[in-house]
Amino acid sequence: MVSIGEIAKQLIQQTPFLEEALFEDIINISSLARKIKPKIEQVLKKEIQIGAVIIALKRVKSNYFELPNSGLKQFVNDLGDLIVISGLMHFTFENSETIGLRQQDMIKHIGQNQSYYSVSRGIFETSIVVSNALAELIKEIFKDEKQIFQKTNLSSITISLPKKRTETIGFYFYILKNLSLRKINIEELISTTNEFTIIVKNKDIDRAFSILMNLKNSEISFHSNILGNT
Repeated sequence: MVSIGEIAKQLIQQTPFLEEALFEDIINISSLARKIKPKIEQVLKKEIQIGAVIIALKRVKSNYFELPNSGLKQFVNDLGDLIVISGLMHFTFENSETIGLRQQDMIKHIGQNQSYYSVSRGIFETSIVVSNALAELIKEIFKDEKQIFQKTNLSSITISLPKKRTETIGFYFYILKNLSLRKINIEELISTTNEFTIIVKNKDIDRAFSILMNLKNSEISFHSNILGNT
């Protein structure tokens, strides 16, 4: 039979950022217990005491974030420079038999041009992010392809990653969570082995840069340091 704690944990995990809010004491456990108590009773098909829910939530909190994150602090401190590029456009085309040839034409025409460009090919579509200076070139080269998306007024922030990227758990979650909590909408993500690029609207670039710089320069509070202090 499923327990109160298991149901409580599932309900918390279904709500974005509720785990973090619970751990950081942003949310009152008693209030949360009263809110989820009817849902737990619905699953169990019986009435339960509010105290049992509170105890279950405290156990969820004490067991939260058990991932081995001891390397995350050093990883974030070792991040390289943040490079900002403004004046970007985003195109997306439906994949076709000729889309690869169009990509070759694009790269050939850009040549030694220092303008920014990035190409990401998925299963059904290909996304291209380029400097505004290349917009007309892209439109001309891909004019016979089916365009399904276009957006202007974009900027990027590129982060140089330490070599231990593949050995560090939780980095992308840590970065994206902090941007999302501050209502920064990410238009596109571009990743290479040692670089991570975030595309945002021009109006968000200053705030996004400030958030990332603060994360890079601040101390990370690790959950493992205070587990059980409920």
